[in-house]
Amino acid sequence: MGFLIVVQAIILYVFTWVLWKVSRRYLLKSPLDNIPGPPSSSFVFGNLKEIDDPKDGWGFQEMLATKWNGVVRVKGIFNENILFVFDPKAAHAVLVKDQQIYENPPFRRTYGKLLLGDGLLAVAGVQHKTQRKLMNPLFSVAHMRGLFPTFTRVTLQLRDALRNEVQHGIKELDILNWLGRAALELVGQGGLGYSFDPLVEDVPNELGEAIKKIMPSAGGFLRYSELLSLLDNLGASAVFLRRLLEVIPVQSIQKTLQTVQVLHSGCEQIYFEKKTALAAGDDAVVHQVGEGKDIMSVLLKANIEAEEEDRLPENEVIGQMSTLVFAAVDTTSTSLTRVIELLAQKQDIQSRLREEILNALDGEEALDYDQLTELPYLDAICRETLRLYAPVSMLFRATVEDTVMPLSESIIGIDGTTMKEIPIPKGTKVFVGVSASNQNTGLWGEDAKEWKPERWMENLPTDLVEARLPGVYAHLLTFGGGGRACIGFKFSQLEMKIMLATLISSFQFTLTKDHDKIFWNATRIASPSIGSGGKQPTMPINVELVARAH
Repeated sequence: MGFLIVVQAIILYVFTWVLWKVSRRYLLKSPLDNIPGPPSSSFVFGNLKEIDDPKDGWGFQEMLATKWNGVVRVKGIFNENILFVFDPKAAHAVLVKDQQIYENPPFRRTYGKLLLGDGLLAVAGVQHKTQRKLMNPLFSVAHMRGLFPTFTRVTLQLRDALRNEVQHGIKELDILNWLGRAALELVGQGGLGYSFDPLVEDVPNELGEAIKKIMPSAGGFLRYSELLSLLDNLGASAVFLRRLLEVIPVQSIQKTLQTVQVLHSGCEQIYFEKKTALAAGDDAVVHQVGEGKDIMSVLLKANIEAEEEDRLPENEVIGQMSTLVFAAVDTTSTSLTRVIELLAQKQDIQSRLREEILNALDGEEALDYDQLTELPYLDAICRETLRLYAPVSMLFRATVEDTVMPLSESIIGIDGTTMKEIPIPKGTKVFVGVSASNQNTGLWGEDAKEWKPERWMENLPTDLVEARLPGVYAHLLTFGGGGRACIGFKFSQLEMKIMLATLISSFQFTLTKDHDKIFWNATRIASPSIGSGGKQPTMPINVELVARAH
């Protein structure tokens, strides 16, 4: 009975909030009203459905990036003003210079907390800095070297599994499925010290299946995340918010709740097993998967040794585990799938890459860390794919106070005013256009929309270098920038390179006869399917052994 009264109070609160959100659009003037942009297509959803449309979202974002100059005003819920930003100086202010002002939006933090717990994606301010300080060393080059034998072992398992599939000749395989399984096992062994999938046979694993489902089902929470963030700001606990979701009779929400519970319970179990092994001494640790070198084992040890004010509580350590697998699996597997597809389309580039890798192998089964990271053409292919086809096309921020956004180039307001900077009110949402920046012809040249790996083997355009884009990787915003940049980008790069080096040296990839039916959907993480809007992500590719495979 008491819970029902609370729900009724929430309904009244939400009604009042909606009424205020609607009325303030007409009662209060905003400096953002003068920023040019497309007309709203919906009173309730503004332009959000166009941005998020799986079929046409790419085209809408490209239109924003080509029709306007650096900063565009789009409309959000109840026609609130949102800025779509790809101006270099503005992006630097958002991601680096004024990053303490442009925080992860409340609705995204609540969404992250409900899905993944109190990990990096769900916290802000001092809490985020504390977590980041403890975790940064875990993703250093030195630690990646330590993980390299694990990466090599898992990747050779993938190679052997595919050899078994194609031993009798060319065969059509769903390469996305295989790469997804391998990426999950890499983050399992290298990240959590846990084996999800031996890649020998399709062995069911409840936690692994939950990880595969979490991204596709996450939309069930996202649609309600803004409302839930209001309640979160009022002090509602995660337990209360989950209970509230439990009474919403929507199948997608209920399935997501079940998936989240499996993910949380699985990560919790791994955490306590690691904690027990650590307490038992080094002999117990080295007998675990990952031999204590995996990221979470090292984090657990570092957390115990940290000063009390820097130490993370158990729930935050567990939150890092679910956050790591959530962030690392789909982004890496879809990026690798995109590379394989492109190489299947461009056989000359595939052959050149194979020659580079085989020459470096010189008859050996696998490359060492230095050999792998020093292959220039492999590096160029990875960079160019992540430039043109970033798996996540936008980053999200919101201002926690009034500020002023500087611009590299002036824009003309709706009233004809020339603006070199924009006053930004507190609470403004900002979408940083990753793809818009990575494909900006003003920075990258007229061929910015083309996939040309060789551009990375020449001097980059002067305008690009002088723009000083705030990305942590190769003048790109693919992995973000500043204190909220992707902490695992070195992990991801190592995954991509070792899998490509192993696969390209062993197999020939060609397009299937029905490849023209493949469509890349503009989902939260870009995903391929047969036909636009396909519910089952897939990428059929013909695979065969190459004569010179070792």
